[in-house]
Amino acid sequence: MIISVMLILVAGLTCLNLTIGEKNYSILEVLNMIISKSDNYIVMKLRLPRTLAAIFCGMAFGIAGNTFQTLLGNPLASPDIIGVSSGSTVAAVYCILFLNLNRGIVSLLAVIAGLVAALLIYKISNTDGYSANRLILTGIGAQAFFTALINWMIMKAAEYDVATAMRWMTGNLNGITVDSLPFLIIIVLISLIIMSNLRNALRSLELGEAYATILGVRTDFIRTILIICSVCLIAFATAISGPISSIAFLSGPIATRICGKSQTNLASSALTGAILVLAGDFIGQNILPTRYPVGIITGILGAPYLIYLLISQNKGGTT
Repeated sequence: MIISVMLILVAGLTCLNLTIGEKNYSILEVLNMIISKSDNYIVMKLRLPRTLAAIFCGMAFGIAGNTFQTLLGNPLASPDIIGVSSGSTVAAVYCILFLNLNRGIVSLLAVIAGLVAALLIYKISNTDGYSANRLILTGIGAQAFFTALINWMIMKAAEYDVATAMRWMTGNLNGITVDSLPFLIIIVLISLIIMSNLRNALRSLELGEAYATILGVRTDFIRTILIICSVCLIAFATAISGPISSIAFLSGPIATRICGKSQTNLASSALTGAILVLAGDFIGQNILPTRYPVGIITGILGAPYLIYLLISQNKGGTT
């Protein structure tokens, strides 16, 4: 029932994003354009790519965030906080500021850099056996290093290139083309299938290493598969849209509150991520007096929730 309601919300927000803007269309007009593969620039070149990107980037961030938080047993341990997405950002900013590469190559290099950064973080934190706390601390350290590196590059770059990099860093759906989306869509669907099949093992890992081992879970293998899928989701989504703030951080906890803690909430986290990005993009493009990138809107949502979560954990004695 809850999943059905969330699907309806995604469909409704998709219709809003496709039909409303500087020029409004009816949903029937939009459907006819899509079915007939019309050459209408506004719908086919601008709104359709950014709407599809919002859906699948939101799903990717939502699934990855929920998986990291479940694996590490910490609602603060989202991929953007522990440094995974920052590796992609470093590569993208360098390519934009110093190499002046086109968006397709920037996206490819961002994916590779994100995967390499995640591998290094995992290897460094896993030298004396797996430890969730060590992985979080290593990730936070990597995040600080990557952020300093990004700031240094911005200071050294030419002023007229900085604006482009800053727009990408805030999480931006502008300029996305349909041709850049197939790999992201495939990765999201494959990862969702794989991780859904491992949901029982994920629940066992959430209860602790010893408990999962007693149940016969191959903990190292399952954890590695889940982390690889999550990192691929984050890397590909970040390469397309930039690091959209707070989606990986917010989606899992929101899905858990809606659906309860008795399940892994992969599907609901994916849909929550899609809803947040679609709603944030619609608000940023149509509701406010000035157009803002979606990452600014979602970042505004994430900050008060982080404060609320810290206060709640402190009251519960779990910090």
